[in-house]
Amino acid sequence: MNHQYYNVLGIMSGTSLDGIDIAHVALVRKESWSFQIHRAETLPYSSEIKQQLSEAITYSKEEVEKLNLKYTKYLAEKILYFIDAHKIDKLVAVCSHGHTIFHQPQENYTLQIGNLPELAQLINQRVVCDYRVQDVALHGQGAPLVPIGDRLLFGAYDYCLNLGGFANMSFEQNTQRIAYDLCPVNVVLNHYALKLGKEYDAGGAFAKAGTVQNLVLEQLNSLDYYHQKAPKSLGIEWVNATIFQILDQIADTCDIIATFTEHVAVQIARQLQPEKNLFITGGGAFNTYLIDSISKHTTAKIIIPDAIIVENKEALIFGLLGVLKLRNQNNCLSSVTGADRDHSSGHIYVP
Repeated sequence: MNHQYYNVLGIMSGTSLDGIDIAHVALVRKESWSFQIHRAETLPYSSEIKQQLSEAITYSKEEVEKLNLKYTKYLAEKILYFIDAHKIDKLVAVCSHGHTIFHQPQENYTLQIGNLPELAQLINQRVVCDYRVQDVALHGQGAPLVPIGDRLLFGAYDYCLNLGGFANMSFEQNTQRIAYDLCPVNVVLNHYALKLGKEYDAGGAFAKAGTVQNLVLEQLNSLDYYHQKAPKSLGIEWVNATIFQILDQIADTCDIIATFTEHVAVQIARQLQPEKNLFITGGGAFNTYLIDSISKHTTAKIIIPDAIIVENKEALIFGLLGVLKLRNQNNCLSSVTGADRDHSSGHIYVP
């Protein structure tokens, strides 16, 4: 395709189960890429879907297949609602990440549901989706995928950090884009906030009320993952097997949240060179206590953009990944994922 202007939807569902992020974006290719987010929404999950997504890691193969079909139909309903509510037409494509159920690249396996061909038929739009599977087949981690967008859309910043279910960061090193998952964030903080009756730790209020337990903090900071070299990535399986067992030694839930928030701040700061600029997006950017904690451990200049970019950068970039796939251009970088080569990943479905 030779179009230089792309009218698309970018769609993302994160491991923190906040909901489905849908962004209507324009992507323009001239000398370089530019973008405009026209409108965006996070559509919360129903309690039923949210529970099923959280439990799916324990499902049988048949149960996962049923959920995949159910989720695809649910996703289609949300997309059609968004298109109708905002009177959107002339879309080039709907570019969707899907929702990760399993991510085990060491076993050559990853699964994002909602990426079935039926999605294109249900919404009567061209769909680009399922970006991770090909990378894993090429011996890559299948993650993170956002760094190609960091390079093309946010290359003016030294570091691009996303604080979502997991923290991931990308940067340029010796003309290569380097990126990896740093540590869990909201997938853990939200888990414990729910025990206190809240969906998340708004502004870091629970963390601020708690006391950091230093012995547990040392255990967290000494985990093998943090000493491994990139490329590397994390999944909920690792969190369930490792993080929760360590944190559950602490009796008080606010102390748990305080300790883990400090752990996140330490792990992020360890990756930063002095005096560089750090561009932060994702829901964790609104956790002012976490941001302040990061700033206490680094001299890097923290930059937080407008809320629409903070909340929708990943959806925006999955729109870009879809456009790159349509242009048959690389959207996965081997320097990031460890795959055998750079490649153009994803499936294209037509109604």
